[in-house]
Amino acid sequence: MQVEPWKGCGAEVRALQLSGCSDPELESLREALASHGLLVFREQELSPDDHLGFARRFGKIVVNKFFPESGAHGEIAEVRKEKEQQTNIGGGWHADHSYDEEPALGSILVARELPPAGGDTKFADLAAAYETLSPGLRKTLESLDAVHSNRHLYGEKGIYRQTDLADQLGGEDRVGDATHPIVIRHPESGRKVLYVNPGHTTRIDGWSVPESRALLDFLFEHVKTSGCTSRLRWEPGSVAFWDNRRTWHMADNDYQGHRRLMHRITLAGGPLRGAIS
Repeated sequence: MQVEPWKGCGAEVRALQLSGCSDPELESLREALASHGLLVFREQELSPDDHLGFARRFGKIVVNKFFPESGAHGEIAEVRKEKEQQTNIGGGWHADHSYDEEPALGSILVARELPPAGGDTKFADLAAAYETLSPGLRKTLESLDAVHSNRHLYGEKGIYRQTDLADQLGGEDRVGDATHPIVIRHPESGRKVLYVNPGHTTRIDGWSVPESRALLDFLFEHVKTSGCTSRLRWEPGSVAFWDNRRTWHMADNDYQGHRRLMHRITLAGGPLRGAIS
């Protein structure tokens, strides 16, 4: 097993089949995920049962509130865009499940059907982005909390409910909010992580929306331009495993007229601890 770091965010793991991963290799993957935030695997032979088996060895599976289930495998969510649809899921920068009281540990995404070109996924490293902020701003941010929500996306009048994806989305009655520290201490690595994202962070706790918008927009732009991003070009057999507490991601929507189907398993996390707690 070889781990080759990527520039910006993540690493590629080579000479390993996830379906036959040994216990020592699994522990090495835990360490690699804590170190890099994103692990990419190529040329995998991973059936839905293999996908589930690997995920269960790594942690507890969380069934997604909104995405459709994958047939007989209820713990696998479909991230699907049909060729006649115009909107895709995850087309803007976000961190999965930050709107939950206990955000997910991470997600394991398997490519099932890919368009001839396009549909790349971008990633950003929020530990590295935090470390490139000035000491004064880092200190200020460590004393603040932010509100995260999914109401504007999946609620009755949410963005996705107004698109051609509405019929395949469930969970309209499960929208909600959560408040988390803006800077968290990563549970495994101990690094400080900037925990806000454009998709779900709506305001700073105790601040007005306009006040919040000014600081949040600055932070979002900083992450995008601080050299902490990378791009995954999907191939048949590709698998991505990312840490939702440390990374952002977004899926390019540049393959109109073609179908794209991914299988996603999400792993349960726990409460987030502030950097100064």
